[in-house]
Amino acid sequence: MAHIRYRVSVESCDTGTAAHLTFSLRTVVLLSGLSCVGLALLILGARASASAELAALRARANILEQENTSYRAATGELTNQITTLQSVLGDLGSTPPVDTHAVDAIDKLPSAIRDRAVGGSAATEATRTLLSLMTSPDNTFGALRSVLGTLEDRLRSVRTDVQRWEALASATPSIWPAVGWLNDDFGTRRDPFTGQTAFHAGLDIGGQKGDPIVVAADGVVETAGWHNDYGNLVVVRHQYGLTSRYAHLSSIKVKPGDRLARGDLLGAMGATGRASGTHLHYEVWANGRPINPLSLLTARPTR
Repeated sequence: MAHIRYRVSVESCDTGTAAHLTFSLRTVVLLSGLSCVGLALLILGARASASAELAALRARANILEQENTSYRAATGELTNQITTLQSVLGDLGSTPPVDTHAVDAIDKLPSAIRDRAVGGSAATEATRTLLSLMTSPDNTFGALRSVLGTLEDRLRSVRTDVQRWEALASATPSIWPAVGWLNDDFGTRRDPFTGQTAFHAGLDIGGQKGDPIVVAADGVVETAGWHNDYGNLVVVRHQYGLTSRYAHLSSIKVKPGDRLARGDLLGAMGATGRASGTHLHYEVWANGRPINPLSLLTARPTR
């Protein structure tokens, strides 16, 4: 079969010169094939590049989604911590102030009583200053969590300390149990009946028969009735090893087991038992030993 050839002539319009190009059928087919292969390769390359870019975008999107989820969780934790801190601060803000007279009296208590109530050593400083550089959101959230967690622990400790001091203040016999005058002090004295030197375990507060006698601190009535030399006696048990005694009453208004708040009426002044006249014999005991009530008395009751 004869070889088929193709001739392409190109003639200049200005000079009339003509150029001739001659191609065989094989050459035309080869050029056409090469063009198709090149076009196919370009299409395949473009698709591969697009697929790789799409995969990279998807991977980045997954990473961002995970980071976003992590940040949302961290933000939620911080929000919860802040809410807790606000609650603790609210509790501290709503705590009524401790009675200043009771606070003054606490300083005069035996150290064993104070240690039993609020601990024997000063609270250690729990808050640490964070100066590390926050180079990423993760570090920032971690630092914030650390700060808030430390503050939360410290505030809880402060709230506990406040509650302990408040309880100790409420249990400290700090007000005068009667309005009157001081007849006899705590310590050695001459016994009014025998004339001999004897130890006087409390205070004698003079007044009129029937004058109200009030409890000097919060507590529970332990004894209410007749007791030999004391006559009509009321013993009130407070917290932290403290008790108070009210003797020679003309009448008793409470019974064992009654819970009393500072200033509540418990009886009336009298001269029952071994008494030389109308007065209140008042004692304060700490851990089974009498202490001078006068050192704790900072405020007088009102009639």
